[in-house]
Amino acid sequence: MFATYLIGLREGLEVALVLSIIVAFLVRSQRRDRLPHVWAGAGLAVTLSVLFGWLIEYTSTTLLAGEEDRELFEAVTSAAAVVFLTWMLFLMRRAAVTIVDDLHGKLNEALAVRSLAVVGVAFLAVIREGLETALLFYSAAQGAESDVGPLLALVGGIATATVLGVLLYATTRRIDLDRLLTWTGVLLILAAAGILKKAVHDFQEAGVLPGGNDLAYDITGVLDPDAWYATALAGMFNITAAPTVLETIAWAGYAVPVLVLFLLPARRGTPPARRIKAPASRAPGR
Repeated sequence: MFATYLIGLREGLEVALVLSIIVAFLVRSQRRDRLPHVWAGAGLAVTLSVLFGWLIEYTSTTLLAGEEDRELFEAVTSAAAVVFLTWMLFLMRRAAVTIVDDLHGKLNEALAVRSLAVVGVAFLAVIREGLETALLFYSAAQGAESDVGPLLALVGGIATATVLGVLLYATTRRIDLDRLLTWTGVLLILAAAGILKKAVHDFQEAGVLPGGNDLAYDITGVLDPDAWYATALAGMFNITAAPTVLETIAWAGYAVPVLVLFLLPARRGTPPARRIKAPASRAPGR
């Protein structure tokens, strides 16, 4: 549940950041008449993301009859989720410095064209995160004891991000979003390492990868699988007491280099990225 909460929080924060910038720009530009187009584009993106998540689940539970086919499908979707997540984390990290100017430029062009263009800007800003959320949620929720728990955790993460987004829009002081996004990114990388480890396990169960019985270590005497802390580690980062050699290599081989690269400065020798300011709306009549 923590992993799915973290997914909802991180992806929701990125959506909230983008939408708050768009709304603040339109308010300051005295173009409140275009706000419904923003919500229309965002709503369409959310709807398509939910449909995409349903399609993944439907494919796994209904279209794939054999257990081996489902294992293979889960492995492929998990691997794809890790690739997509890694790409998006580094993309957002590089874009954080110029995201305000980039969005303002796109909105200026959209306002000069037609209302549909504003819908398109909002749609594209949200759909990328929405599709990623659906894919990550499906991968992270595999093996959960309850179908409701991970969903509630995801909704809770999105709700938390929504509250933070409202505060982000309403406040006029500087908010250190860089630090918040960095720490959620670190935790999400560790969660992604667990998803990749699960993908390797599923590939081994499907017979695609060898070594399903070759354990890297067995510390069940120390890390009792039935203990609450073992369940927490397995649920958050898929750290288990008796992983295979390939699972261990996949987890460490992903987590260590990706964390190092993610925490390094974006560009050597350049000033640190500026903090993202909370967009402030302009009071009517000013």
